[in-house]
Amino acid sequence: MDPDSDASYRAFTQRDSRFDGQVFGAVRTTGIYCRPVCPARTPKPENVTFYPSAAAAQAAGFRPCLRCRPESSPDLGAWHGSSGTVSRALAMIEQGAMDEGDVDGLADRLGVGARHLRRLFRKHLGASPVAVAQTRRLLLAKQLLHETRLPMTEVALASGFGSVRRFNETFQQVFDRPPAALRRLQGGDELGGGSVYLPFRAPYDWPALLGFLEARAIPGVERVQDGKYARTLSVRGISGFVTVELADRDRLKVGLLFSRVEVWASVIARIRRVFDLAANPQLIGDDLSRDPTLAPLVRRRPGLRAPGAWDGFELAVRAILGQQVTVTAARNLAGRLTAAYGEAFTDPAGQALGLTRLFPRPEALALLDEDQLPMPRARGRALKALAGFAMSEPETFRPGASLDASVARLVALPGIGDWTAQYIALRALGEPDAFPHTDLALRRAFETEAGERPSPEALLARAEAWRPWRAYAASHIWAQDAEGLRISDQDSPQTS
Repeated sequence: MDPDSDASYRAFTQRDSRFDGQVFGAVRTTGIYCRPVCPARTPKPENVTFYPSAAAAQAAGFRPCLRCRPESSPDLGAWHGSSGTVSRALAMIEQGAMDEGDVDGLADRLGVGARHLRRLFRKHLGASPVAVAQTRRLLLAKQLLHETRLPMTEVALASGFGSVRRFNETFQQVFDRPPAALRRLQGGDELGGGSVYLPFRAPYDWPALLGFLEARAIPGVERVQDGKYARTLSVRGISGFVTVELADRDRLKVGLLFSRVEVWASVIARIRRVFDLAANPQLIGDDLSRDPTLAPLVRRRPGLRAPGAWDGFELAVRAILGQQVTVTAARNLAGRLTAAYGEAFTDPAGQALGLTRLFPRPEALALLDEDQLPMPRARGRALKALAGFAMSEPETFRPGASLDASVARLVALPGIGDWTAQYIALRALGEPDAFPHTDLALRRAFETEAGERPSPEALLARAEAWRPWRAYAASHIWAQDAEGLRISDQDSPQTS
């Protein structure tokens, strides 16, 4: 994809933040690529080439600007709707699919050929999957050099490089200087310790997302207090906890407290997914606002996100626990399950925040006593079956070939129907078009004055107009319903 040169140049001359993360300008006379918001003087148009991604600019031989810091640009999901395959591939790359694998393996998981995948990446991002993966690692390393005082070895490991030697060679090649020189130049230690900033595209409805997480926070595992979210995590057997808070209008401040930095890249990827930092609210809002039913909801909450999940298996367990019960009841059940089968979390700093448990692993829930929790025995059996499946087929709870394929795979499991599968796809797999059309709250929001609700089939038919953003439409409707408000719409689906 070649960005429109005239429109892109206007964005740079006006320092238009709406294009930040969607286009990068590479200056041939300096060999540097920048964001549209770069404070440097705008170069002459004949000296600039525009690229759709940082990876494309770096693949063309340009190095990141030290002033506007491309690693601080929001990672927008602008390709959603035009290539779901690219979107899913990017999610897999961010979760480390290319760290120990290759393009062929990535393509197999997506259900496409490697050649076709490369062609899609060239079309939508202007770079190969390998180049995208390397650029992500390199820009994360650059960010850690700017914002932390981690030793160079830990910067290399935290950003996903397999060795310090490879890190140094790549950094020297791209920046024409060693990483230590860049840290001396920039000063570093902006935040100190294990804290970094994660950018997003404003507006962002932080109170709504924090409220969503607080209502579902499992005692001992998660906590929301004074505008800050905290929770425990175990990633590849390494336990720790994270804290997340709003830093300013376009960044979150994230604390990473883990004994080994090798998991930082994976943890950051999860934070980005849970807090939906790759979303482009303007693009999504413009599309949904074409429906007069949703337009006032979008105007009311212009930065509403679709919250993700920390772990696919955990979300599947929580979805089963939440079947036909309230959010509070499901949270309490998850708390009892965690108290009985989750490992103790002993980090003193985490315990000071009220974090005392890790969510149970599949191996622990495979031993679940079905009589221990106040729920139907069939649901307990479903949890045990789910745990066994997660142990043998962990890829089930990660992004896959398509929304339909993922849902079909999930509904084949005991205890998982269409609602649960769509909910897992929405939150755990990051599918922007997932839509649990049988959901009671979604149907209740369209209830008429006479008390009639649309059938699931009627609601699903109506939701066709919201593609490819049905997950965000559902989030807006849920937010409306949570306030006890109906959607007043003469064209709402009729009951059948």
